[in-house]
Amino acid sequence: MNPVIIGVALFITAQLGIGIAVSRFVRTEDDYFLAGRRLGPLLATFSIFATWFGAESVIGSAGMAYDEGMAGVSSDPFGYGLCILIAGLFFARVFWDMKLVTVADFVRHRFSKRAARITAALMVPTSFLWTAAQIRAFGTVLSSATDISLAAGVVAATAIVLLYTSFGGMLADVVTDLLQGTILIIGLGFVLYFVAEESGGIAAFAGSVLSGVRLHDGSAGGNPLLTAERWLIPVCGSIFAQELISRMLSSRSTATAVRASLTAGTMYILIGFIPLSLGLAGASLIPGLSDGEQVLPELARRFLPPAMFIIFSGAIISAILSTVDSTLLAISALLSHNVFPMRNDLPERTKVAVDRTIVIVAGIAAAFFALGADGVYELVKDASSFGSAGIFVVMMAGLYSQRGDGTTASATLLIGAVTWGAAHYIFHFELSYLLSLIVSLLVFVVAEISRTRLSAGRL
Repeated sequence: MNPVIIGVALFITAQLGIGIAVSRFVRTEDDYFLAGRRLGPLLATFSIFATWFGAESVIGSAGMAYDEGMAGVSSDPFGYGLCILIAGLFFARVFWDMKLVTVADFVRHRFSKRAARITAALMVPTSFLWTAAQIRAFGTVLSSATDISLAAGVVAATAIVLLYTSFGGMLADVVTDLLQGTILIIGLGFVLYFVAEESGGIAAFAGSVLSGVRLHDGSAGGNPLLTAERWLIPVCGSIFAQELISRMLSSRSTATAVRASLTAGTMYILIGFIPLSLGLAGASLIPGLSDGEQVLPELARRFLPPAMFIIFSGAIISAILSTVDSTLLAISALLSHNVFPMRNDLPERTKVAVDRTIVIVAGIAAAFFALGADGVYELVKDASSFGSAGIFVVMMAGLYSQRGDGTTASATLLIGAVTWGAAHYIFHFELSYLLSLIVSLLVFVVAEISRTRLSAGRL
């Protein structure tokens, strides 16, 4: 049997074993979704980093750098790294002090239950798309390592992911994130070193990177509105993502939540330069790939010794596993806690069983979606955009003003989502997120002015 397959199988088995072993300590929903709110600095930092540094940060950003140069990678690593830093600076302390379980809980406290339900319902597709992106990336790695078809790789990836996630919950997630994050950094470091050596040394590799930049130099100018669109999607679109906020809420103190976010955001940007550089270099080292997302696996396959390729495969799988379990947990938390809340008098064991069932159903559905998707990067771009403009406006208004009520928030959320969906999917408008952000802000302001005037008229 192919030694790469054996190595990957052993790595996956070890991850599954850790997840199942730790799952014995999951007794309540707080354990399942927030690891009992007891993460220290090391686990919290690596959990945020490993969760966020997923398939799009490795496979997707390298592919975009290969296809479009620097103009294609403003989102990753820079936009999403900035998103984590801003969230840590401005929101981690507030949310931790409120002892929330989900982001929608804040909307319930500040506006209304209906607005919270709408918020959660809009966030579920976001996490669903993110899950599909990770599963597709996992399938891509398995396909590259074993020569099986992408469809077969997606099916195998789904089975592995569901076994791993449904058992462990957040408690298993954060324990394995430390291992996964470490392997990810080591694996990418090996790829960078061997590709640089095989291409003639650091100077020659740097020349290949610069050649990759120059190949796409003309695309970097462009429309400033398109540049704004590319930056707003990761920052405004992901800053209140359940996958990020849940890590802050799982920390054992506000100081830990803040420090972990700032450290993880910095790590994200620095480590993110590795796949970006490899994608740029790949444009001159291995030109002509029909699918840019294959550039990193192809570089690894051509330049790494077999033993190092196993470590690389483990690194990519680490990136995927550490993200996909988080997205599935986010879906389960939002559905069971906000969209269809369970009765408070149900036993914790029953609640956890329901949560695990939702994880399995969501994972299977995401696999079908992943098979029909265009690529990892576009899936994540849609995930960050879907419904998030209205959520951003409502959350910012709720945090920094006393304006607005449940009706105002609900109208903003719904109209913002409809605007983005119509602009993006029907009219294929390039500035669909910027438009939905502006419309959401206008709706909130107009609805609040109308509400205030109506109230004044009744007095």
